[in-house]
Amino acid sequence: MELYTTPVLNINLKKLVANYRLLQQLSAPAEPAAVVKDDAYGLGAAEIAAALYAAGCRRFFVAHGSEGAFIRPHAPDAAIYVLQGIGADSLPFFQSAGLTPVICSPAMFAFWQQHRIEGIRPVIQVETGLNRLGFTIAELENLSAEERADFSYVLSHLSCADEQAHFMNARQLARFAEIKRRFFPETPATLSASDGVFLGNDFHFDLTRLGAAMYGINTAPYRENQMQNIIELKAPVLQVKPLPKGEFVGYSATFRAPADMRIAIVSIGYGDGLPRSLSNRGKVIFYHHGAPCFCPILGRVSMDNIICDITNLPENAVCPGDFGWLVNSDYTVDDVA
Repeated sequence: MELYTTPVLNINLKKLVANYRLLQQLSAPAEPAAVVKDDAYGLGAAEIAAALYAAGCRRFFVAHGSEGAFIRPHAPDAAIYVLQGIGADSLPFFQSAGLTPVICSPAMFAFWQQHRIEGIRPVIQVETGLNRLGFTIAELENLSAEERADFSYVLSHLSCADEQAHFMNARQLARFAEIKRRFFPETPATLSASDGVFLGNDFHFDLTRLGAAMYGINTAPYRENQMQNIIELKAPVLQVKPLPKGEFVGYSATFRAPADMRIAIVSIGYGDGLPRSLSNRGKVIFYHHGAPCFCPILGRVSMDNIICDITNLPENAVCPGDFGWLVNSDYTVDDVA
């Protein structure tokens, strides 16, 4: 019998590319861009960017300049846009990797004017209702026609696109269209991230920014998820043992056995990124004769271990060295959430 001790995260790049291509079709005729910020949502920016570049993607969004410089070797001639913009701390990354900043304020625009990079035309972010980053109408009015013409795209971000009927969608669309008409009539535009793609052609403009949906998450929960699950997370069983009636489980003794039970200790915990909020709520999947068996997590999620109830599985159906599944196509990240 083989004995394993380490959890394993598998990322299916073929399914990732399939999701990208479907979103590309849904976005048409707008061009799709891939959002690979924060290490491609934790899945490995180098591998993700390389796979999408090989699939034809030529526009990428990251959060910080350092991220853009990191993926540049994997997307050599792509446009890489930096959502958090440019500053003194990130300027060397922009200069060395040829990155494009998303300018969100007059102060940042002033910095850009002092540190322009030849061949780069920045993106301007405008405020339409999220009230996070972006130029206001008054700030746009202070820009000259020549300054406004310097931008390669005008960008904004929807606040409620995951709710199809939310009034903010129409409100932000109207505001964005008016800003574009008044200040950027000839400038390409981008309004929608993943969830906006599903709102229809009016929201697509010239560029869509594909993030969570590309990674398999249902960003339009009012409809059946069209994306393929790309994530499989599994962890090995370290020990199987009985839990007598009346015994407690885990830190703070938050679970007490109502009857004699059998438990499996699985080698994964919040130190590996498994949410502690799954304590007494989450599930581990074991397969018996090919059928998934959902086994509840008992007690607190520890830093490196969880304990799950295997009472309903036949004796010896789960043994040390077997893997339990935390995320797969039978129990997706949306199900976990």
